[in-house]
Amino acid sequence: MIRKIILPTILMILAYGFWISPNFKEISAGVAIFLFGMLFLEEGFKTFTGGLLERLLRKTTDSTWKSLSFGVLSTTIMQSSSLVSVITISFLGAGLIGLAAGIGIIFGANLGTTTGAWLIAGFGLKVKISAYAMPMLVFGIVLVFQKSKHLKGFGYILAGLGFLFLGIHHMKEGFEAFRDTIDLTAFAVAGYPGIFLFALIGIFATVVMQSSHATLVIIITALAAQQITYENALALAIGANIGTTITAILGAMSSNIQGRRLAGAHLIFNMVTGLIAIVFIYQIAGMVDWVSQGVGIADDNYTLKLAVFHSIFNLIGIVVMLPLIGTLVNFLMRTMPDKKVSVATPIYLSDSSSELPDTAIEAVRKETLHLYDNAFSIIAHGLSLHQHDILANQPLEEVALASNSVMEINIDAAYESNVKGLYSDIVGFISRTQAGMDQEQGEEMFALRAAGRDIVEAIKDTKHMQKNMSQYIISDNSDIRIEYNKIRAYLGSVLRRLEKVRQEGGDPTSILSLDAMKLEMKENDSTVNGMLETLIRENKITPLMATSLMNDASYAYHVTNNLVQMGEVLFATGSQSMKDAERLIALDDDDVTEALAFNNNQSE
Repeated sequence: MIRKIILPTILMILAYGFWISPNFKEISAGVAIFLFGMLFLEEGFKTFTGGLLERLLRKTTDSTWKSLSFGVLSTTIMQSSSLVSVITISFLGAGLIGLAAGIGIIFGANLGTTTGAWLIAGFGLKVKISAYAMPMLVFGIVLVFQKSKHLKGFGYILAGLGFLFLGIHHMKEGFEAFRDTIDLTAFAVAGYPGIFLFALIGIFATVVMQSSHATLVIIITALAAQQITYENALALAIGANIGTTITAILGAMSSNIQGRRLAGAHLIFNMVTGLIAIVFIYQIAGMVDWVSQGVGIADDNYTLKLAVFHSIFNLIGIVVMLPLIGTLVNFLMRTMPDKKVSVATPIYLSDSSSELPDTAIEAVRKETLHLYDNAFSIIAHGLSLHQHDILANQPLEEVALASNSVMEINIDAAYESNVKGLYSDIVGFISRTQAGMDQEQGEEMFALRAAGRDIVEAIKDTKHMQKNMSQYIISDNSDIRIEYNKIRAYLGSVLRRLEKVRQEGGDPTSILSLDAMKLEMKENDSTVNGMLETLIRENKITPLMATSLMNDASYAYHVTNNLVQMGEVLFATGSQSMKDAERLIALDDDDVTEALAFNNNQSE
């Protein structure tokens, strides 16, 4: 409802401004071109996020100082704290980084965004940058139409810079022309009333444009043309800093609870920083004068002094808030707790995690792990084993022998409520995000989808075993009871060893050792090693029992095979080349059969 009112109002104000003043038209066109350049620049940098930025993020956020430095550096390079905020929310939503690391990046991004003010004040207003804009636009647009992804990305960045320079030029020209017709300084308000008023104007302008960079450009160009006072410009800069949180808030709306917590941290940081800047604005202005004298900035060079002010008050905010990151994380966890939802509800799949290919892949991997956690419980109970017993250290042969009661579980109902919907969400998410990926990323998504299918198949095979298993683990016939307890114990050991591999963090040796379980299952299969014939010949089990055992041994092997294939995909966390190598040398069914035959020949 509010948007329906605000947008027509803004359009009416702009139309009225165009009608009464051609200079206002020039300034507005400059703002529009600048914002268009920001969109191009963000699009260009997104082209290169399919690997480099993600790898940097993983390696540079394991400490507060590293995450802070990453925020400063990435925002300085991309000149867009909004893009860095959206990317950070995306990674947080996908579970790639923790909340504390995300907050550190946001703090750093606020300091990094001050470099834009320095570039505009120190370079953009002193050089005829429109002369640089035209060649950038020409070469950039030519590259945008190329088929190569990277050439297209460079084209977007080059054209984006061209539009930024052109927008600054038009805003500068518009404010210069204004000086000849109307003096906006006549509307200046002195003292704290003016500070609060212009801070609100700065907030409003940034919320409308969703770019503090654009607001700062307007402030600096207006200040250079002496259309606003230095004091009011400082207040506008504070307001722009607070208003920029709107982008993070909008980005978090499509994210999970972690993304919303990060947006809350961003808002708290900028509000605290803005409040400190307003309360101590005159003291900070005194620091600006002192710093300016030290670095040789002239007393009347208010545009550069504004850049100094912008840097100092953001730095003060970081100094104040950095020691409080732990407290801030705890506060956000308390005020925005995890919702108690059905286990079948996706945790990591969201619009924000689909923004970048690598975050989409990681979100799917984590969601498939969530699917496996749900399946673990179903498979364990289908075997009439407790999950905590499987994960304990007691020998599973003893556990199976002691657990001689049948657990009541409706596998169909459990599958419908805890697995089917979640698996469908994963498949749908993969279908939506796979289109914009390169071949390597697409193959990784295909492998993850196959892992989800393996989990589902393992549940279905467990269901096929359940009827006979429930009957024979409590049978009076000790021989059939022993054989079924062997199956239970072995499948329990498969789940236990998978969990061990998972906890070891994708160690290549552990992942490759999963193949041994396929071979062990075949070797222990009573239908293969001759035990079944002995039991029938000695009349220890009936032909009906033998048939059931044969079928269920086959189902047990399929459960093992599916779970191992799943583990080889989900628990490998190294480089893509390492994952491909592991999958390449993994044993398939023919390899297992050949290995088993070889072992049998060796033993004869």
